[in-house]
Amino acid sequence: MTSAKDIEDFLATAEDAAVAAGSLIREGWQQVKQIQFKSPVDLVTNIDLQSEKCIVNILQKRFPNHSILAEEETAINGPQSNYRWIVDPLDGTTNLAHSYPHFCISIALEREGEIILGLVYDPLREETFKAVQGQVSFLNGTPIQPSKVAVLDQGLLATGFPYDRRERADFYLTFLKAFMISSQGIRRNGSAALDLCYVACGRLDGFWELGLHSWDIAAASLIVKEAGGIMSDFSGNTFSIWGQETMGSNGLIHNEMCRIIQETK
Repeated sequence: MTSAKDIEDFLATAEDAAVAAGSLIREGWQQVKQIQFKSPVDLVTNIDLQSEKCIVNILQKRFPNHSILAEEETAINGPQSNYRWIVDPLDGTTNLAHSYPHFCISIALEREGEIILGLVYDPLREETFKAVQGQVSFLNGTPIQPSKVAVLDQGLLATGFPYDRRERADFYLTFLKAFMISSQGIRRNGSAALDLCYVACGRLDGFWELGLHSWDIAAASLIVKEAGGIMSDFSGNTFSIWGQETMGSNGLIHNEMCRIIQETK
């Protein structure tokens, strides 16, 4: 059983880790980066690695028995394996590599396969989105909720494209065209975690993407749900951070979004 005090400690640690790593990112995001290519469109920079090391060190120091799964290098199986931190040390690496100011840190805590805490930190805007399972979601301490846009035609959406986009461009553009015709506008911001947080606080009305990883969406998906939005796969079924389909919305346009995708497949 996880106590309220435990949750407070977990959340405080996630915030400490995000702020510490965010300081490193702010210092380096406009400097010359060391860039490695995991694939032609999948990058990692020295700043990603520094951020991950910073976060993992803090999590291990505070909770040495917990497991940790992080994007770049870390996969630690702690003795208290019912708790696992899922970390994206820098969501939006391509943006950062080009000094484009839109990226974040994502930290979630999973207990026995269920996300119980999520925190997303934008180090440039100094915006902290956070949620605890069964409670409300917050942006810098203020409760947030999704928009009241009730029809897709008036909705502002966001999306992203998977790493195989060069090989499957026509397939992904089919969905883009369908939503372009059906919505007020589409944004392609380059950070799924921030896109989902923007759905949670009403800056966007909906989001869809294929092929995301658990660390991209674990924290933000909880923030959407606890804010009052909906997360699902493209058919409207139960959402999983381990699945291939991610759809988040304010809830009011969710069925329309699912219908568009099903008609487009």
